[in-house]
Amino acid sequence: MERTKNTENKPSADLQINIPTQNFIRLHRNDDVRSLAFSAGKNPEVDVPLALDQIKGWQTARYKLPSWAETPGIIYPPHLNMEQCSSEQTARYKQTIVSDGHSSGVDGVLVDLTGGFGVDFSFLSQCFAKAVYVERDARLCAVARHNFGLLGLSNVEVVNADGVEVLKALSGDNPLLMSKDGVRLPLFIYLDPARRDVHGKKVYNIADCEPDVVSLASLLRSVAGKVMIKLSPMFDWREAVRELPGVTDVHIVSVKNECKELLVVMDGDKAEEKRENGVCVHCVNDADDFSFVFGGERIASFSECPDDVTVERIPSASSSFPSFLLVPNASVMKAGCFTELARQFGVSAISVNSHLFLSSRPVADFPGRQFCVVAVSSMNKKELKRTLAGITKANIAVRNFPMTVDALRKRLKIKEGGDVYIFATTYSDGSHVLIITKKNV
Repeated sequence: MERTKNTENKPSADLQINIPTQNFIRLHRNDDVRSLAFSAGKNPEVDVPLALDQIKGWQTARYKLPSWAETPGIIYPPHLNMEQCSSEQTARYKQTIVSDGHSSGVDGVLVDLTGGFGVDFSFLSQCFAKAVYVERDARLCAVARHNFGLLGLSNVEVVNADGVEVLKALSGDNPLLMSKDGVRLPLFIYLDPARRDVHGKKVYNIADCEPDVVSLASLLRSVAGKVMIKLSPMFDWREAVRELPGVTDVHIVSVKNECKELLVVMDGDKAEEKRENGVCVHCVNDADDFSFVFGGERIASFSECPDDVTVERIPSASSSFPSFLLVPNASVMKAGCFTELARQFGVSAISVNSHLFLSSRPVADFPGRQFCVVAVSSMNKKELKRTLAGITKANIAVRNFPMTVDALRKRLKIKEGGDVYIFATTYSDGSHVLIITKKNV
């Protein structure tokens, strides 16, 4: 196991970029990488694969990791590592989880057992007196060591080793956990298990990730005060709560209404006590944060999403209709907490499976989009013609409806775009309806 302090910014020999390659990167960093791949070979002194990785990495970082992109000298890994790493926005959110009381903060030590490119580690480490990055890929360790120095992280230690082996050694007076005064520090563990098998195929069960956090859960809790695990947004958070003991918090994180991460926090020392008070589920989309708690007595029923949401029988198109249509954001949709959503905000569902809600008034702080209802129509040809008269463009969405967006657009003969939003859905009695709306700004 190789351990190194982050004491200098100079890259190791295998990370050195020669002057012609540096100049090429600087000159072409805004150019199309695919085009460069055909022309770069004209200069034999340029390390073309390395240059293309750096150009593509910087172009990705401009949007995904802006503070890194603004830091001269950052070395970027191959495309797959850049694709899999967290964005700066989601990394900063993890930082708030720690700073809001989920760890011992500056009094503790962070150990990231699956270091990777080190984005999450770089932000989380700023909340601790000491932070240890563990990665079995020696080159990624070299990249991380170099970048951490440029980012001004002086409290970090890079360990080139297998994370599971390091975890097994995190007991007693392990030097990784000791302060300068020889006192064992409270431990916070972070893991981002690989969600692909040895053949590169995606896995769909938590236990199939590498490392297997389900089998390691007891060991993790025995050595750490807190454990945070990043999982794929494709996983079911209820399954995580069932399979991982001592879960106290679940964070479903979306950016611009696209679900990006599922974070699970386990408490090592007080988990059972907190479990009795329920698991807090946080549905986060940019600045929106909708939270709810499942009580301890309901833990066993997480396999089923409650369906006792209040359903409002929609009147016919000729009758009065609620003024506002509300569409939950991606994190709320992922959580499936529609009963709790309806209870907290006093709204009614169109039907159990539509996941669209109605209100007679605007709803403050609703976690999603709100639309003013302009009209409503059945799928009757004459009624459609009358209701849609004058509408040549619209944004169409289908929810619990027997047609695709493309098929419905073709039938309605309406082009895409404009400021009209049409939601096609199904009432509780099985009848189909179009709700024509405009954004409530």
